[in-house]
Formats: sequence, C-alpha cells, structure tokens
Amino acid sequence: MHVAVVTDSSAYLPDGFASRHAVHVVPLHVLIDDCSGLDGVDIGPTEVASALTGRRTVTTSRPNPDEFVQTYRRLLDDGADGVVSVHLSRELSGTWESARLAAREVGVDQVRVVDSRTAVMGLGFAVLRAATVAGSGASGAAVEDAAVAAAARTRTFFMVETLDYLRRGGRIGSAAAFFGTALAVKPVLHVKDGHIVPLEKVRTTNRAVARLVDLAEMAAVETGADAVELAVHHLAAHERAVELATRLDERISPASGCVVSELGGAIGAHTGPGMLGVVVCPADA
Repeated sequence: MHVAVVTDSSAYLPDGFASRHAVHVVPLHVLIDDCSGLDGVDIGPTEVASALTGRRTVTTSRPNPDEFVQTYRRLLDDGADGVVSVHLSRELSGTWESARLAAREVGVDQVRVVDSRTAVMGLGFAVLRAATVAGSGASGAAVEDAAVAAAARTRTFFMVETLDYLRRGGRIGSAAAFFGTALAVKPVLHVKDGHIVPLEKVRTTNRAVARLVDLAEMAAVETGADAVELAVHHLAAHERAVELATRLDERISPASGCVVSELGGAIGAHTGPGMLGVVVCPADA
C-alpha cells in the first residue's frame, strides 16, 4: 500500500475531492454558544453563517492529539507504508502541534507532519498534489516534498466585510484591524509566511471582487507556469462566488478549471459572512 495522506477540515476541499483522492480529513471543532460539533460533519456553513449573523458566539479549537493518533494508527494498521499529514499554518491554529504530538506517540519514522504555512485551498492544493504523488507509489519523503513545494507556490487573496471577526479570534493584530475601520471600505488580505496580512483597502464590494480578479491574474502570470489551478471560497455569498469564478475563468488562461467551496466554522468563524477568496496554484507545482 502507498503512503496515506491526512489533512484537516480547514482545507475545505470541494465535495467529493477527499474520497476521490484518498485523502483522510480530521475535522476541527466548532462551538456555537454551548453547542459543540465537528467542522463539516456536525456543523456546516449554513449553521455557522446563521450563528454569526445572529450575533451568537462562534469559536473553534484544534483536534486533540488522540484524534490524530487514532487516524494514523488506523491507516498504518490497514497497511499504509507511512503517513504524510499536511495542515493549516501553525501561525493560525494549534492543529499542526496536535498532529506533531500524535506523530511522536505513533512514531515519527512512520508519520511526517507538514506545516503548509497557508490555509483553505492553499492547503487543499498541497494536499491533492501530495495525494497524487502518493498514488504513484512514491516514498514518504517525496510525498512530503510535493506538499511543501505546492503550498509554497500557492497565492491566496480574500476580502471580508469587516476585520472584527479576525481580530476577535486573534488571527490578526489589533493594529492591523484598524486597516478596515473606515466606513464603506472592504479590506483585501492575503496569506504571507503563514500569517493573514492586510494588502489593500477598496471602496465597495464590487471593486473588491474586481481587485481579487486582478490579483489572481497577476499571481498566475508570476508563477511562470504553463497553467494554473484556481479555487474560490466564500461564506454565505454563493452568487458572488460563482460570478467571481466565472470572471477568473474568462481572465486567466490557460486554467484547469475553477472550483468553488464554501467555508465552514474552522475558517468562516474568523472571516465572517460575505467573505470571498481566491487561491492560485501552478498546475506543475
């Protein structure tokens, strides 16, 4: 059996992608007021968006190490030669640390844990690339290298209605949160070195969407790749997400399609409803 690939729910792989590529997903935990559940299993995007809109308290927590231990041991007992576990940036979550603790218990010679230094489909594309390499029968080291290389070459841009959710969750500093305090300003951010960093501020949502298209197009050119893969994320903004995906397909060529995936609690709790994002990954990464 080849090397097994594990990730967490913050990758937000589109429906069916995990099973199709034999990727094993360990969900983060989401707490809405006093109700706790697993991200994408017990609590989905609709519940998260509704809770945030209703001003209920939505928080998240990492999987505990035992959840990873159970997953790793199950895969190894089923015959996997090893496990490569690829996760959300350690600057944004303790998930990577939980996976590391689990790997030490199971055996670091059997489990390789990767900090993707990114999130959402920036992580997702790295995981899918790792799964492709694993499917070819490559070693654990080669699968890990594929994940690291793909993650390093992805670019992630997104806009939010307000920076308050990111500030409250500790994903962005108070000083950076002032970036979006002006009335009618839509903050545009990106993921850089594992951190969420303000990039620009744009007047109106329509201009912010147009700016996301421009930034994605520039990122696609800068990769130097013959083709790129694209992903659009949103929370409670399906129509705008579809429009954004259509505009990306029209502007960026060649592109091997654009997938659309809605965020759940692990990330959506920190961005808030109305979030739109785009991820660009070289097809040859």
